[in-house]
Amino acid sequence: MNDKAKQWIDRYVDVYLLVTRRINAQIREHLGEDLTHDQFQVVRLINSIDHCTSSHLAETLAVGKSSITAIVNRLVDAGIIDRTRDEADRRLVYLSLTEYGNSIFESAQEQVREIISPYLQHFEEKDIEMFIVDVREAGAVDV
Repeated sequence: MNDKAKQWIDRYVDVYLLVTRRINAQIREHLGEDLTHDQFQVVRLINSIDHCTSSHLAETLAVGKSSITAIVNRLVDAGIIDRTRDEADRRLVYLSLTEYGNSIFESAQEQVREIISPYLQHFEEKDIEMFIVDVREAGAVDV
């Protein structure tokens, strides 16, 4: 790897860490009353996946099943998500948003979009799209 590539990587990591800390702090500040950052990630995934399970959440978020269970329990207790057993295989438990959970999610999602959109305004659409495609193809995240 040449020196220029090393410099780009170092600059990228520096900017990534700075922006991620800022965005996460803003998200925590705005979501604090309704959802934690981790809870928002879980609710966001549940919203986007039919027949979502705790195992799928743990795998997607790369955390232990016990961590997911604790988050799911809090979200169930708060009335944000429901658990439903599969009719054919009672061992399978699906997670879904309640009506209240959906309204919390929609509000939180809008707040997150408002926080992140100013950062994206500095880039052209093709650059944003190319970055997202490159990250997806690298297998780093499922976007």
